[in-house]
Amino acid sequence: MLVMVSLQNVTKSYRRGHDSLTVLQSVSLQAREGEFLALMGPSGSGKTTLLNLIGGLSRPDSGEILIADERIDRLSEQQLTRWRARHVGFVFQFYNLLPVLTAEQNVEVPLLLTQLSRKDRRRRASASLELVGLADRAGHKPAELSGGQQQRVAIARAMVSDPTLLVCDEPTGDLDRKTADEILVLLQTLCRERRKTIVLVTHDPRAAAVAERTLHVDKGSIERSAAGRGT
Repeated sequence: MLVMVSLQNVTKSYRRGHDSLTVLQSVSLQAREGEFLALMGPSGSGKTTLLNLIGGLSRPDSGEILIADERIDRLSEQQLTRWRARHVGFVFQFYNLLPVLTAEQNVEVPLLLTQLSRKDRRRRASASLELVGLADRAGHKPAELSGGQQQRVAIARAMVSDPTLLVCDEPTGDLDRKTADEILVLLQTLCRERRKTIVLVTHDPRAAAVAERTLHVDKGSIERSAAGRGT
């Protein structure tokens, strides 16, 4: 099976005044096409930095990052922006929906920079909302939706461009247990039925258990891996 995500000896540091803080040290990992991978670890362990590197939001100081055999660490800023738009869907703890737009309009936002016609953009946004079970809420604004519904809109927005990869940073962290479980089942369904590769950062063992595999990040290194239970 195709290796979708491959990091080899990736190191990342940040400047803090005159000092350099190493966040990741010689990290290597792989994720297969259609795999649901969870990253767990304490605050400050480097897991979100790792997710940002995989999603092309940040660059490594050294090492290689290949997504579907493309060396994204070698891309220019302009190329990397275009690559993210084509290949990555982002889901965050806080939904980042635009309050003045309807659910359908929020989902449509990633398509505004494409060459698609308005009709095609709306058609794809509508299909994406249907995919997450919110076709009947297309005309509602975020304030009119529950937290779980807002996160479903955010997932629909992440899926609307049919990305290669979904990267999810604590997507259930702001939700109650029942709603969180529903979101995790939705992500699992997208992985299985749509063959999406998903990389999920979480503090929650129950969220990690939905993944096929869990990598534990601590002090900038991968500690160990274990299989998830699934649901």
